[in-house]
Amino acid sequence: MNNPLLTDSPLPLFSQIKPEHIEPAIDQLLADVRTVVNEQLQTKQNYSWEKLIQPIADAEDRLNKAWSPVSHLNSVCNNEALREAYNACLPKLSDYGTEMGQNKRLFYAYRMIAKRSDFASFDTAQQKIVRNALRDFRLSGVDLSEEKKQRYKEINQELSQHTSHFSENVLDATNAWTKVVSKKRDLVGLPESALAQAKQTAEQAGEEEGWMLTLHFPSYNAVMTYADSRELRHEIYEANATRASEIGPHAGHWDNGLLMEQILSLRHEKAKLLGFNNYAELSLATKMAKKPEDVIGFLEDLADKSWRQARNDLIELQDYAREHHAFIEMEPWDISYFSEKMRQHFYQLSQEEVKSYFPITRVLPGLFAIVERLYGLQITEIFEFDSWHPDVRFFQIHDKDGQLRGKFYIDLYARPHKRGGAWMDDCVSRKKVGDSVQTPVAYLTCNFTPPTADTPALLSHDEVTTLFHEFGHGLHHLLTQVDHLGVSGIDGVEWDAVELPSQFMENWCWEKDALALMSGHYQTGEPLPDSLFEKMLAAKNFQAGLFMVRQLEFSLFDFRMHLEYDPDRGGRIYEILDQVRKQVAVIQPPKFNRFPHSFTHIFAGGYAAGYYSYKWAEVLSSDAYSLFEEKGIFDQETGQSFLTNILEKGGSKNAMELFVNFRGREPNIEALLRHNGISA
Repeated sequence: MNNPLLTDSPLPLFSQIKPEHIEPAIDQLLADVRTVVNEQLQTKQNYSWEKLIQPIADAEDRLNKAWSPVSHLNSVCNNEALREAYNACLPKLSDYGTEMGQNKRLFYAYRMIAKRSDFASFDTAQQKIVRNALRDFRLSGVDLSEEKKQRYKEINQELSQHTSHFSENVLDATNAWTKVVSKKRDLVGLPESALAQAKQTAEQAGEEEGWMLTLHFPSYNAVMTYADSRELRHEIYEANATRASEIGPHAGHWDNGLLMEQILSLRHEKAKLLGFNNYAELSLATKMAKKPEDVIGFLEDLADKSWRQARNDLIELQDYAREHHAFIEMEPWDISYFSEKMRQHFYQLSQEEVKSYFPITRVLPGLFAIVERLYGLQITEIFEFDSWHPDVRFFQIHDKDGQLRGKFYIDLYARPHKRGGAWMDDCVSRKKVGDSVQTPVAYLTCNFTPPTADTPALLSHDEVTTLFHEFGHGLHHLLTQVDHLGVSGIDGVEWDAVELPSQFMENWCWEKDALALMSGHYQTGEPLPDSLFEKMLAAKNFQAGLFMVRQLEFSLFDFRMHLEYDPDRGGRIYEILDQVRKQVAVIQPPKFNRFPHSFTHIFAGGYAAGYYSYKWAEVLSSDAYSLFEEKGIFDQETGQSFLTNILEKGGSKNAMELFVNFRGREPNIEALLRHNGISA
């Protein structure tokens, strides 16, 4: 059979991809790109968009469309053979990226194009691509000596391998811990939905009796929130908090300690090679924030505004636990449990009751109805498609003129061998091909509690918000009208602005008219009662201060760790984390907590020295949404403005310019504070 990764199919053939197909396909496609680059550089002085940039972009697109499903499969149905093939390709892809970034002939060719007399006639996206490329050549070490170029190449290779290994360790450590509980009395407090899921998990694992708990979020969160057994909460908290570390139930088995130090050291060395003082400065070279002081100042200002409320949140929780449950010593494994009790007591708001009104069978169509009202989109399901799991669904988006704008896969439920968390990733990017357009395709991935035999998947309100968040990323990728790879969709968007469309979508999860479209009791179809909505609204900013300082803790820790790295002293990971916690946190975790060992966002994802982006972009998203609050949440004129000024423009212009085009001014922080119930 032909290699499915080398076909011209517009969509990946997931079921046909085997580990043995991967390395030969990537080798072939890398050779093809190199051939195209060399051929185009032969044109000497006649470099142009059509004779250099476009052919290379098309060849790289074929490579990306082959690697995308491989990378995705490695995340959602991981196994040893796939992992081995995936890791075998990482150094080859790293070498290619370094080789292109350090190709002086290619750099000179781009520079000549930028200096051409007709460069001003290039459209905005083309000019941005060329400017980005010239920046990225320098960030790839094109001006380095040959010796330093070689070291840069080695660093990138090692980083790609270490970050992949870090992620694998977290996945393996998460999958390794299970607990079978044989007596139902040991699970008192867990709602029936969580018990049914634990029973189903046990049966799927071949356990004829009992209930199986895991560290996958739906199971972990249910125990931490509802289990009356403090001993059980402590046990699962410790197992989760020590994943991939030198201590805990699987001490040393998948320890990420050395990998973290190696990753930080390599990033720092890379930054120094390129002339930066530290990796934080290198990170900001492609972001909205211009210098480290901007980021630190922004985070510390938010901390100053939030800390007192966070402290009050904790005091109120402790007072409640003492007064109503005679509970004195609050530990981290008690906080979610008593927070839920307190929420029910003061707001008469039960998360389980809320979940019963958000079956996925109502939430997903409701989400589609909301974006139809906002942007005039029509979303329909495609039933015949190639998939990687029976749970996966596939949809297409048409605009109000009937034009196909994009397609997306959606994979909602947690399962073994699937990476935790939620994310959007690109499968195919939009580009103009002659008179036609390559339709963009996205993956939307979550880890919700699966349905059981007799109950649809019921989402917590937080999970509804997560779905809207990832769909916002998806719309950014899918609705782009930019015709050129590199700045279409989310490509080329500054990393600290990329969360704008996703966080923006979350706001509709709190609007009564929007909730009416996506809620209904899973048994009766009864709409979400006004009384329950009022309780949800009253509790919206319940412990918002605690949540805010927790995010600021992550952000400051990440940024300072990369900013202050000292080769003579190492990463000082837990030393810096302790300092940050003393500065902004109000809850001090136990000494055994090894949170950084599983912090994949910064050690294996794209958020290194960039986790602050969540809060930075939240300023943008809150301020953008405030215009809808002024005009109406389904105001079509405002919706069309957001569509045309933000979603359709991708990375073709700087994020600040696009924001100002939409909002009419630069962003301010007031809406963020107001939406979080924090006094300025």
